[in-house]
Amino acid sequence: MKTVKVVAAIIIHNNQIFATQRGYGDFKDGWEFPGGKVEPGETPQQALVREIKEELDTEIEVGDYLMTVEYDYPNFHLSMDCFFCTINSGNLVLREHEAAKWLTVETLDTVDWLPADQGLVEQIKDYLLKRKC
Repeated sequence: MKTVKVVAAIIIHNNQIFATQRGYGDFKDGWEFPGGKVEPGETPQQALVREIKEELDTEIEVGDYLMTVEYDYPNFHLSMDCFFCTINSGNLVLREHEAAKWLTVETLDTVDWLPADQGLVEQIKDYLLKRKC
């Protein structure tokens, strides 16, 4: 099975997380953490900065690594490195997504996450709850 290496940005602002809804492809309408494929020669962090600039016209700072999600979709294996990020500049313009939301710890479960992204939700909740202490 082919492995697709991607990165995801868990963008935090005022204890809220930015989520996007896919506007294309097999998983159209599913919710995800923004990001994309790692190109040859890129580090995961470089790929994340590039992808968020391309998809959301926003400059981010890549912070702490959270985890790598390994997930088998029917036609490929996804390996997704996930990082907490903050916004340096930009207004999160939706260039490829059909919708976006800022979610709190209490509302993270209110969207229909793509299967690979579902595994991140509990870890993000734990992280945010520890930050409030």
